[in-house]
Amino acid sequence: MANIQIIQGDFKEKLELPLAEGLKAGFPSPAEDYSHETIDFNRDMIHNPEATFYGKVEGDSMMEVGICDGDIAVIDRSNEANSGAVVVGCLNGEFTIKFLELRHKKDGYIELRLANKDFKPIKITPEDDFFVWGVVVWTIKHWR
Repeated sequence: MANIQIIQGDFKEKLELPLAEGLKAGFPSPAEDYSHETIDFNRDMIHNPEATFYGKVEGDSMMEVGICDGDIAVIDRSNEANSGAVVVGCLNGEFTIKFLELRHKKDGYIELRLANKDFKPIKITPEDDFFVWGVVVWTIKHWR
């Protein structure tokens, strides 16, 4: 299962890094194609600083969509959680990261869907202690 450890960020500082454009997934492009633009993670990724948190992913239940153990999720608590969104939910006192599935709401339950064929969806009924804590808006992957 994939749980998540919540980390509060400090989004007030500038965090500008050079941005290389035109990175091809096929044939490499020449170095002259690189741009002198910058990306500022706090400006470009964080739209609601007071409602945004980082979360460190633990586990492999979302690996088939590229959310893996050790990745960092950027979670915005001000976003509405729609069906199909990747959310951080609090289920019986534990944070977890899953797809939210609301199509069974009229039947009295919702589901948390996983992205790993080895796991079945989690059925959430009114008897469960569950709430959506926030919506995942970005993930940051560590490759080394």
